[in-house]
Amino acid sequence: MKNQPQYFLSVALGIALSMTSACAEEKPTWNQWRGSNRDGIVAGNKWPQSLGEDTLAPVWRKELPPSYSGPVLSRTTVFTTATENRENEVAYAFDRKSGEQLWRTQWPGAMTVPFFAAANGSWIRATPAFDGNSLFVAGMRDVLVSLDAKTGEIQWQADFVKRLDAPLPAFGFASSPLLDGQFLYVQAGAAFLKVDKATGDIVWKTLEDREGRYDSAFSSPTFGTIGGKRQLIVQTRQKLAGVNPDNGKVLWEQNVPSYRGMNILTPQQFGDSFFTSSYRNKSWLFNINSADDKFDVTEAWSSNVAGYMSSPVVIGDHVYLHLQNQRFTCFNLRSGEREWTSQPFGKYCSLIAQGDQILALDERGVLLLIKANPQEFELAEERRISDEQCWAHVAVDKDQVFVRELNGLSSFRWDKGDN
Repeated sequence: MKNQPQYFLSVALGIALSMTSACAEEKPTWNQWRGSNRDGIVAGNKWPQSLGEDTLAPVWRKELPPSYSGPVLSRTTVFTTATENRENEVAYAFDRKSGEQLWRTQWPGAMTVPFFAAANGSWIRATPAFDGNSLFVAGMRDVLVSLDAKTGEIQWQADFVKRLDAPLPAFGFASSPLLDGQFLYVQAGAAFLKVDKATGDIVWKTLEDREGRYDSAFSSPTFGTIGGKRQLIVQTRQKLAGVNPDNGKVLWEQNVPSYRGMNILTPQQFGDSFFTSSYRNKSWLFNINSADDKFDVTEAWSSNVAGYMSSPVVIGDHVYLHLQNQRFTCFNLRSGEREWTSQPFGKYCSLIAQGDQILALDERGVLLLIKANPQEFELAEERRISDEQCWAHVAVDKDQVFVRELNGLSSFRWDKGDN
């Protein structure tokens, strides 16, 4: 007979190692809007200096119904969304290596957006969030859906229009859910909400906005730490605000002028300041001053150049931004001086950065590798990687690059990625 204590210890260790391995397999990587820190900064080894097919090779591609929301990743799986037949919203899971479809789940959720936005289609917009077990998808009709990430089974649905007797958002649920611990934070139901991710229950509601055209927020929230106090950073269609995550108390707020409330990009932190820019308006750096747990806001500087939908990246003392006029620009965040402005590219770019390199994917399907050089615009290389429009945010993890084209999902691989 086996030595029982040693035998049971071996079994227990085996189970523990198996559980650890399983958990590691599902650990989130690029798990939400602009990555785990929501700043577009990518960890790992330095990217190659070229975008040629010998360094960035296509691996697989899947035809899909249209979507504007970016892909999110676990170590083994890539998740994406779509709007199908203008009737249903769909979530998909694919194997990262092979592109094999693992599951597909759909629910009713289509709507038509108004004005000039309709010309580009009424597809699902927000990027999902993934916590290692569940995938959280923001559907166009202000419905947040929780799915089992292994099976695609719907765990709960939160319809904020019905729950809060709120207006249906004119432009859909465009703000991507923010995942933090046991909670999700969303701009939905004509307000900013904290939601229990296990149940979909609303914990608190703040920054209510029911003034007609200002019911649909675009900008995706993030976190920042000011004066040692961690707080939510929320840009509504009218203002920039800091919010206490525990109770929803607004700690400070600053009006952000824009055209028809089109505050779209995600603000970026620099020290105790935040940079933002709005459509047909200006760019600003706001200082957040703190004393005795009280906060006030002052304008550090402003510039008469306007951002649009592209969220910037901050590298050192500089911010790199794609503008409404389709050009890139670089600001010195300390002085507010514009260091340079490039020639025009696409109408929109999703930007990510690693070290002194910026990877930018514009809506024409052109991928740009840009040197983060404060002295001049330095384009290392550009390459068309899709013949379709690419409005979704590019996703990168280690040696893999995922591109959600309007009607497909493509996988690429760096030849010298961090394996």
